[in-house]
Amino acid sequence: MERIDAEQLERAAQFVWRTGSLVDQRRMARLAGTGTSEGVRAAVLAHRTGDGGFAFALEPDVKGPDPQPLAAMTALAILDEAGVLDQATGAGVCDWLAVHTAPDGGVPDLLETISVYPHPPWVQAPPQDRGGLLTTARAAGYLLRSGVEHPWIDGAAAFCRDRIDALEASHPYEVFSVAAFLGAAPDRVWAGKAAARIGELVRGAGLVLLDPADWEGVESPPGYAPGEHHLACDFAPDPASAAAAWFSPAEMRAALDFRAAEQDADGGWPIHYRRWHNGIELQARPGFTVDAVRVLKAWEGTA
Repeated sequence: MERIDAEQLERAAQFVWRTGSLVDQRRMARLAGTGTSEGVRAAVLAHRTGDGGFAFALEPDVKGPDPQPLAAMTALAILDEAGVLDQATGAGVCDWLAVHTAPDGGVPDLLETISVYPHPPWVQAPPQDRGGLLTTARAAGYLLRSGVEHPWIDGAAAFCRDRIDALEASHPYEVFSVAAFLGAAPDRVWAGKAAARIGELVRGAGLVLLDPADWEGVESPPGYAPGEHHLACDFAPDPASAAAAWFSPAEMRAALDFRAAEQDADGGWPIHYRRWHNGIELQARPGFTVDAVRVLKAWEGTA
């Protein structure tokens, strides 16, 4: 089943050409068939810092020239999406992550330098003596899926496995990372059992909005903005995701239909998270638009 038609895709592309960053435009061009994976790679690597990290608002909420683990995670995600996360690039990112890794094998989501430049007022650097599952799991998952080899990955994978086994409560963005790791974890038997348990947690704790047409009055997950809900296709952005089995075909169809219908008159998709300055919506919407197109195209013909 076609989830996004040629007219929708063209309007989305025009929106990104009008408003998007270099990375947004390169990603959209690749999705539209007019750009290359190497173009995406070049745009991402332009955000690399002298020490091997990533900065310069590659992640819209992370400003300034100081590299952050969250920005490194975003770089890995986009390189993996484009199929250009190679050994040399991945190992370089691992070298940087290793410098900032805590004794438990995980990397904090943010370093203390986040306070120096503009950032959401509710965002603070976590304790630096322990890792964060959100960043570590997603980074390790992309590296494993791309076949990158580096000593950092082994320690990070052990950290993720321990933390996932102990997980009794979570929130959507952390679960997105857990799903990315579970999809690539070497021990497939363990990953399957862990994925089933996490899926039950997601559904039981109401972290996913299963009926998007009836969202009014539904409380957002703790810590999220009012009206900030996440759909089944946010947890499972493609059919190969470890989270795809958490949802029935009908639930996934409802999510994808709702996401397709969210396209605004200007061709872009809205953001749903908390705005912290006037420009963040303008800066973040192009990336959200690329993500919406990517997900809709990934599920074509399957749901």
